[in-house]
Amino acid sequence: MTIDLKNLTVEKTQEHFKNGDFTVRDLVNAYLETIKEKNTDINAYLEVFEVEEQIKKADAMLKDGTATPMTGIPISIKDNMLMEGHIASASSNMLSNYTATYDSFVVKSLRDAGAIILGRTNMDEFAMGSSNETSAFGITKNPVNTEYVPGGSSGGPAASVAMDGALCALGSDTGGSIRQPAAFCGLVGLKPTYGTVSRNGIISMASSFDQVGPITKTVRDTEILFNAINGYDKNDATSTPTEQRLDLGFSRGTTSALKKRIGVPREFLKGDGIDPQVLENFEKSCESLENAGYEIVDVSLPLIKYSLAVYYIIQPAEVSSNLARYDGIRYGHHEDGKDLLSVYTQSRGQGFGKEVRRRIILGTYILSHGYYDAYYNASVLVRKGIRKELMNVFEGVDAIITPTSPFPPFKFGAKSNDPIAMYMSDLFLAPANIAGTPAISIPSGTNSDGLPLGLQIMASFLREDILFTIGKDFENSIKN
Repeated sequence: MTIDLKNLTVEKTQEHFKNGDFTVRDLVNAYLETIKEKNTDINAYLEVFEVEEQIKKADAMLKDGTATPMTGIPISIKDNMLMEGHIASASSNMLSNYTATYDSFVVKSLRDAGAIILGRTNMDEFAMGSSNETSAFGITKNPVNTEYVPGGSSGGPAASVAMDGALCALGSDTGGSIRQPAAFCGLVGLKPTYGTVSRNGIISMASSFDQVGPITKTVRDTEILFNAINGYDKNDATSTPTEQRLDLGFSRGTTSALKKRIGVPREFLKGDGIDPQVLENFEKSCESLENAGYEIVDVSLPLIKYSLAVYYIIQPAEVSSNLARYDGIRYGHHEDGKDLLSVYTQSRGQGFGKEVRRRIILGTYILSHGYYDAYYNASVLVRKGIRKELMNVFEGVDAIITPTSPFPPFKFGAKSNDPIAMYMSDLFLAPANIAGTPAISIPSGTNSDGLPLGLQIMASFLREDILFTIGKDFENSIKN
């Protein structure tokens, strides 16, 4: 049979495997053909792996009854996730020749599940960007319309799925870097609760924000992939222990346990720079949820408007600290110099791109004597206030909804020379990273130019089940 990659899902794929409609090899070859046809233009993949052994393992698992829902599923991974024997460069010249010596937790989880990892995908350098324009290895184009950015920093993973070059993908989300590209490419993207997915083997950008999550075509596929990578890791100090995951005090995963109430922070939607068509689409999304049986109520979050400012103080500070290790001496790009200082400056100056250098300088300033208390410590206090404010609101509602992005996908170069305009991409996304709560972006329609728009749903700690329930209801409501 001809494999309809456009409408294929993880669950449908397993049914086809079971019915003998096609084999794992047939499916992988179909995706590899698409990559060969489209990737030269889209530039989603930086490297396509040899997958023969992975196919054999998946076939064996399907045959002996040990298969999982992810067995035989072709997936791409972002270029900041370590996979033994393969380059993991974070799309930076600094690590262009760095070969991973071990598997990251999420890659090992995928291997154990029998998934087929097709290759590593392009990204903004060290995950710093919202358009995939900062990669040292060229831009990635949006498969929906190649004149537009795919979003960032997980633009490569999102584009790989949108161009039918993978059935699903793993990205990382520091301030919206899964959800925004998912929205820009018409896909579903999940940022899990901080600590549910191990960061072991992930190249760090900002350690208190970074979280790995799925990019897929449907909410159900996102749920399946999340379950495959979700789990306690004793090698990650920020991984949430199993007992804490289970000690929730209420029923999980059942619609009857929901209040069926969703909050909208109206004052947060009145800022400058929010596209009118985005707001119009959001109101239609609210109506769709009401039609699905949910009550939409206004909620007050006075501190949430400071989220972007807090994020762009704490995040560069952590960037400055994390990237200090790339000094041209221990590993990474090296340039000879007349003395030790010139080795540092030349290695880092040529190894890092413009946006990375900008954030390192900003973070170093924030952490310097005389400014640490005024900026960093003050932001940490506001961060705690935002988290507390959200928890108070979640006592009365199941979830909070906003648009995913204040504007639709934009053309290349439209914001790259204006960092503040680019940072505005994270306006609605940063609160979930600041608080550590889970959030999902779901396709909600298109604008007048046919460009994808997204609805963001945010829930309380460890309540991904709420996101999946509401998300599936929303998908069904906009189909009908």
